[in-house]
Amino acid sequence: MASFDIVSKVDPQTMDNAVNVARKEIMNRYDFRDTKGSIDYDKKNNVVNITMENEMRVQHTEDVLIGKMVKQGLDATALDFSKEAYQSGAMLKKDIKVKAGIEKDTSKVIMKVIKDSKLKVSAAMMDEMIRVTGKKIDDLQGVIAVLRSNSEEIGMPLQFVNMKS
Repeated sequence: MASFDIVSKVDPQTMDNAVNVARKEIMNRYDFRDTKGSIDYDKKNNVVNITMENEMRVQHTEDVLIGKMVKQGLDATALDFSKEAYQSGAMLKKDIKVKAGIEKDTSKVIMKVIKDSKLKVSAAMMDEMIRVTGKKIDDLQGVIAVLRSNSEEIGMPLQFVNMKS
């Protein structure tokens, strides 16, 4: 039986590089001159912390970060912008969680997409990943193609690892 695993993870070192490049650009930009703000990546908690004076600068920092992530080859949908910025003294802070692992709701959507593809494979949830097994590698490659074409419906970056025949 051939199989592969579907996971969703972001390389912490590449993410750290993207944040560092974004920090350098922000500190060199004219519109951010004399800012006391910062952007940091907490590898342990997998969170990007943005601290700026106002909402406009927070928004521009997010845009720069997304651009640098794309240049580093990371998918920007791995960032969770659902939390709002909050006031902390004279500064505005925003914590952006970096999604890691496949949540239950998303895994159900993935399982439904696989089932609707009518390919002769079986999928099983295993903690934060999904294992897909089938008799033919062609069927498994078909599943990968179907999931890539339905990436908007899934809403998070997926990696396909441990392909075994």
